[in-house]
Amino acid sequence: MADSSPHGRSLRSVCVYCGSSESTLPAYLDLATRFGEALARRGLRLVYGGGAVGLMGRCAKAAHAAGGEVLGVMPRFLERREIVFTAVPHRMVDTMHERKMIMFEESDAFVVLPGGIGTLEEAVETLSWRRLDLHAKPVAFLSEDGFWAPFFHLMQHTIDAKLTPANFNDAVIDARSIEECLDALEGAAAGNP
Repeated sequence: MADSSPHGRSLRSVCVYCGSSESTLPAYLDLATRFGEALARRGLRLVYGGGAVGLMGRCAKAAHAAGGEVLGVMPRFLERREIVFTAVPHRMVDTMHERKMIMFEESDAFVVLPGGIGTLEEAVETLSWRRLDLHAKPVAFLSEDGFWAPFFHLMQHTIDAKLTPANFNDAVIDARSIEECLDALEGAAAGNP
């Protein structure tokens, strides 16, 4: 991956997949807020699904408030459900496929915060593309309370069943803190996992 960033690193934009629910645990909403702030502090652009609600809204609002660059990508049919965060630039698209492709193309790495089936679908598709060697961008799952532990258990189950190569574990970062997550992404993007 070519390094053209002004800070001598190849990590410039981080795509965040996360839930859009406001009724989730306050700790998850807080994590999203702190993650958005951390991205801005490190000068990393947030690329996300464009909504103003749930974890995605908290992350984007925090990054924006901290002076960070944010790009939202919103399918038109979700405008009323996820409510466009109009304070930041957006790309409006027609389908979920377009949303995911733009988010992928605009990002150097991916972080998966707590979320539901939609978050999991986005994360698994990104991992599937990585497994097929369609990209080598780092992917991190971030939870401070082990939220993603069942996912990693399932991954290991597929490895044990010889359906996923054992070395695929090296392609996925299991981070328990924001600093650990961002340090691992920057190291992976620079070729030092």
